[in-house]
Amino acid sequence: MKAVIYNRYGPADVVKLVDVPRPVPKPGQIFVAVRASAVTTADSMIRQGMPRWGRLFLGLRRPRTTAMGTQFAGEVIEVGADVKGFRVGDRVFGETGMAFGAHAEFISINADEMVAHIPEGMSFEEAAPLCDGPLTDMNFLRNLADLKPGQHILINGAAGSLGSAAVQLAKSLGAEVTGVCSTRNVDFVRSLGADHIIDYIKEDFTRQREVYDVIFDTVGKSDFRSSKPALKRGGAYISPVLSFRLLGNMLWSDWFGSKKAKFSATGMMPVDQQKPLLRELLDRIAQGHLKMVIDKRFGLDQIVEAHAYVDTGHKRGNVILQVG
Repeated sequence: MKAVIYNRYGPADVVKLVDVPRPVPKPGQIFVAVRASAVTTADSMIRQGMPRWGRLFLGLRRPRTTAMGTQFAGEVIEVGADVKGFRVGDRVFGETGMAFGAHAEFISINADEMVAHIPEGMSFEEAAPLCDGPLTDMNFLRNLADLKPGQHILINGAAGSLGSAAVQLAKSLGAEVTGVCSTRNVDFVRSLGADHIIDYIKEDFTRQREVYDVIFDTVGKSDFRSSKPALKRGGAYISPVLSFRLLGNMLWSDWFGSKKAKFSATGMMPVDQQKPLLRELLDRIAQGHLKMVIDKRFGLDQIVEAHAYVDTGHKRGNVILQVG
């Protein structure tokens, strides 16, 4: 089968499309023909070995696991022994986590891991990124921010894969939403339901008079210290992009002041903690509160171009690999 690998850290062209043996499903696993996969900012950072401390987990000098990709959607074509809840022909989506391998024609995954049925009416392409941006957003909005109706949240990077979903989900939770984006994305972010827009090319949200209950920096471009004046007393600065600076801010804010800096690695959470968030996410999709945004589509043989596009930092919503 065709699969994407990388043997060293570096720019987009270190990724390769190669022939590898098809995986054999074990008892308790389902075998999926992948129809779509998402190329995420996290994939780009993993490929580059950034931040460098992340190589403690990925491999110091070169990647220990050469397979790439974590987000997938496809069709079950074989069911292993002892599997319940799935059958051949089911349309499913999920994530492979640190096992990677989602940028391939086929994958095997444990049926009790992060895999679920695709919601009715949703395409493979729309379902593939659900366990990336939207699930991360649910964790941050629910568990870290404890976002309540009527609260005011600022979402930095509101046009990206996390941001575009976060705007919609925060609105569905009853919050007042301010989206921060570039000039070209102002109308797009407004169409997602944002109540207010800040064009970061023209304005700096940290220097305005408005204050927020929550600042959700989906892209890690701001920092807690400079954002504190824009937080209400008891407010939270949350970001999925961990850095030494954010880690230090978290430790400091745990002891001092009412404003807190918070981080969570959603994909590293135990499955039994992620699945309730996923169920709520699917409920909100069924209620029409979230529409997935697809920016560009690439074929599996265009994986280098897909990574190069993600590297620009200007994707709007999700970048999808069309597989099979």
